[in-house]
Amino acid sequence: MKPVKVGICGLGTVGGGTFNVLTRNAAEIARRAGRGIEVAQIAARRINPKCDTGDIPITADVLEVACNPEIDIVVELIGGYTLARDLVLQAIDNGKHVVTANKALIAVHGNEIFAKARERGVIVAFEASVAGGIPIIKAIREGLAGNQINWLAGIINGTGNFILTEMREKGRTFEDVLKEAQELGYAEVDPTFDVEGIDAAHKLTILASIAFGIPLQFDKAYTEGISRLTTADVNYAEALGYRIKHLGVARSTAAGIELRVHPTLIPADRLIANVNGVMNAVMVNGDAVGSTLYYGAGAGMEPTASAVVADLVDVARALTTDPNNRVPHLAFQPDSLSAHPILPIGACESAYYLRIQAKDHPGVLAQVATILSERGINIESIMQKEVEEHDGLVPVILVTHRVVEQRIDDAIAALESLDDVVGKVVRIRVEQLA
Repeated sequence: MKPVKVGICGLGTVGGGTFNVLTRNAAEIARRAGRGIEVAQIAARRINPKCDTGDIPITADVLEVACNPEIDIVVELIGGYTLARDLVLQAIDNGKHVVTANKALIAVHGNEIFAKARERGVIVAFEASVAGGIPIIKAIREGLAGNQINWLAGIINGTGNFILTEMREKGRTFEDVLKEAQELGYAEVDPTFDVEGIDAAHKLTILASIAFGIPLQFDKAYTEGISRLTTADVNYAEALGYRIKHLGVARSTAAGIELRVHPTLIPADRLIANVNGVMNAVMVNGDAVGSTLYYGAGAGMEPTASAVVADLVDVARALTTDPNNRVPHLAFQPDSLSAHPILPIGACESAYYLRIQAKDHPGVLAQVATILSERGINIESIMQKEVEEHDGLVPVILVTHRVVEQRIDDAIAALESLDDVVGKVVRIRVEQLA
C-alpha cells in the first residue's frame, strides 16, 4: 500500500519530537500501520535545530498544508484556539484526517470539530491532548469499553504537581517553587493556566466526555488553583495521613456529573498520592474492572510525540475502514450522547479539610463543633496545634466526613463570623479514591 502523507503544522517541542520519532522509527511504524507514514510538508515559523528536515518542503502558512492535495493527515501542533481551529476545520473541509495535541482546542471547540468531521467522514485523533505519553484516552474509550465508568481522578498538570512535591519534600513556599518551575521551563511566564487549574480543566473536560458519553462542556468545569496553599497546610495534611495534590475529578452521580479541579487531600498510602515531580497519573473506576491507574510522563518532547505518532498509526490503519464502523471520537455513538447535567460545585459532595486560625480562648472548639453539628457535618478527625508565637493564634485543623459542599460553605461563613476566628478559613477537599 502506498505511504500515508503527513503534514506537520508546528515544529516546536512536540512537533519536533513527532518529526524525529516518525523519522527514527519509520520501519517499526510501517510494520505496525501496514504502510509507511511519511512527512510530506511542514508548516513552521522557524526551523527546529533538533530536526534534520532535509529536502521536505517547509512553509510559514499552516493553511497551505490544509489545502495541499498530497496530504492525507494534518497534524496540528501549533496550540491556541483561533488559528488552530481555522486550520483543523479547513483540513476537515478538504477531506483530510487530523491529529492534534491541543487540549484547549478540543475542550472548547471539540463538539463543532467532531460534528464537521462526521459530515466529511474523516477522523480527528487527540490522544496527545491529555496526559502526554499516557494512552489514557485509548484506555477509557477502548480498553474499558465494557464498563460503566463511576469516576475518574487525575494529576494531569505536571507544573502544579512539581510545585506541591517541592513544598512537601523540601518545605519551600509556593512562590519560591513557582519561580524555579518558570526557570526550568515547566511553567510559563504567566503561569495562570497551570496553577489555577485551567489547563487541567481542559483535559478533565475531555476525559469526562469520553468516560460518561456527554458533550464537551468546558465552561461548566469548576476550577480552583493552588496559589493560596501554604507549607503549613502541606505539613498538617501529612500529619493527618494525607498528601495534597492538584486533582481533576469527574464523578457520575444520580443527580448529574461532577466536573471539578482543585487541591485535594488524598490518603498517603494511595498510589496516586505518591506520584511526584512533573509526572502525571489518572485513576479510573469502572463497575466491572474496579480501580485502575495510568502513570507516566504528562508532557515533554518525545512522550507527547509518542501519543501523536500512535494516533497517526491508528488513522493509517483506519483509512480503508467504513467511517460508520470507526471508533467514535468521544467513545459513544454521536446520537447516543447523554444530556446528563454538569453539577454546580455547591451540589457536589466531598469530605473537607478545614484550617481555622482561632484566638487562644476557652470554648473555641465547642463553638466550631456546634456550627458544624447544626449543619449536619460530622468530624472525622481534629488537631489543635500550639499557640503560634508571632500572632498568638491557635491553628485548629479538622477533617469532616462527606457532605454536600453548600453545607460547608454555610459553615465556613458562620465560622468566619465568630469573634474568636481570625481571617479566612482554609478549605481543601478530601478524596479517598478507593
